[in-house]
Amino acid sequence: MLLAAAWLALAAPASVRADGIDVRSAALVAGEDGQYFLEATFDIALTTALEDSLNKGIPLHFVVEFELIRPRWYWLNEKIATHQSRYRLSFNALTRQYRVGVGTLFQNFPTLADALEFMRRVRLHEIIEPGALRKDAAYTAAVRMRLDTAQLPRPFQLSAIGSRDWNIYSEWHRWTVTP
Repeated sequence: MLLAAAWLALAAPASVRADGIDVRSAALVAGEDGQYFLEATFDIALTTALEDSLNKGIPLHFVVEFELIRPRWYWLNEKIATHQSRYRLSFNALTRQYRVGVGTLFQNFPTLADALEFMRRVRLHEIIEPGALRKDAAYTAAVRMRLDTAQLPRPFQLSAIGSRDWNIYSEWHRWTVTP
């Protein structure tokens, strides 16, 4: 019996959900008229502290950051494009619904899982001006998502300093783009 309990204790951490954000896929897709847009998929898992604060009425602000760089061996790299997109995740206790805001557009969801599912698929339009990419060059694209702790109320900003519960983000996901 004691051996079975020890085995379960060792096996349990492997099944626990990892909290944070991971980039699953990202691509720069060419559209009509020479425009490019970003398609990215993230895995988002809130920590218990973030989920509790969200359910108590504190909105969470997320930022998706994108950059496109042309590497140069003779000088500093040239930054072709940068873009930020902001998401606001909140909970309305009166309607018992989660709400995701992107710019001036908002959408309600019955569960937190549905709201996070909506946020995990990112599609940013017109992030690169037409004609900005040359056919004979290779570029490095990078994308990441992070919780914007500067948008939290002041007491929570102090709690966020050095805390893994309040600082969730993905590492930069980089890939090569050749038009």
